[in-house]
Amino acid sequence: MIDPVSLSSSSRKKIVTLAHKNKASHIGGALSITDVLAVLYSCILKYDVNKPLSEDRDRLFYSKGHACLGLYAVLQEVGFYSAEALGTFTANGSYFTSHVNHKVPGIELSTGSLGHALSIACGVALAGKRKNATWHVYTILSDGELDEGSNWEALLFAPHHKLNNLTVIVDYNKIQSFGSVEKVLNLEPLKDKFIAFGWNTIEVDGHDHEALSDVLSNNKETATKPTVIIAHTIKGKGVPFMENELAWHYKSPSDEQLKSALEYLEIINP
Repeated sequence: MIDPVSLSSSSRKKIVTLAHKNKASHIGGALSITDVLAVLYSCILKYDVNKPLSEDRDRLFYSKGHACLGLYAVLQEVGFYSAEALGTFTANGSYFTSHVNHKVPGIELSTGSLGHALSIACGVALAGKRKNATWHVYTILSDGELDEGSNWEALLFAPHHKLNNLTVIVDYNKIQSFGSVEKVLNLEPLKDKFIAFGWNTIEVDGHDHEALSDVLSNNKETATKPTVIIAHTIKGKGVPFMENELAWHYKSPSDEQLKSALEYLEIINP
């Protein structure tokens, strides 16, 4: 069994290293979702790294495609591809583009324009229900992405069709591209909105591996409702000088900042 603590630690180190090497952005959002991804790929999702398109796999639609390094790093750590392959990130001709690319093993959908993946996930979940399939559908949304109206159409659709084989996880780090979510377009009361739309709604610390594992395991299927998990996270989690700083939505670390980031991450989990 994969240890989620080790997986999140090694993935964070990979995220900051690749962001530095390739002068990539969106590092803050990649770090905020790492623990969620680590729990999913260590003990929740049904997948086979040797058969990434296996019919009985669980489907994960990663809607916050700009935070690609989070998903790329975790998928590499669990064995979907080599470190050498991921090392081509953003190189000319590489499938490892700066927004997630479905040509990379383990990725279901190319995403980047926000607000698309949940609608597709709903369609896949509906197909699964009609086929009596045993696989489950997951979608990871960013909080700023909830400004997109297409998400709210999908959030109405899923309970109407009783898609209890669908789980949405919101990476609620409370900072989007131009400022705090509260100031740009306040989402609160977010839990009440989801409940009013007919969702089984759960709030959790998005960095607590045990709590994440518990809610994802025990709320995989309800009687008739889809589930949404509001994961309260910290943008830039794991690197103190990046945490809750809007600038790391865009910046890549300098040589000195990379050294400091890796030192912090080594202290947290050597």
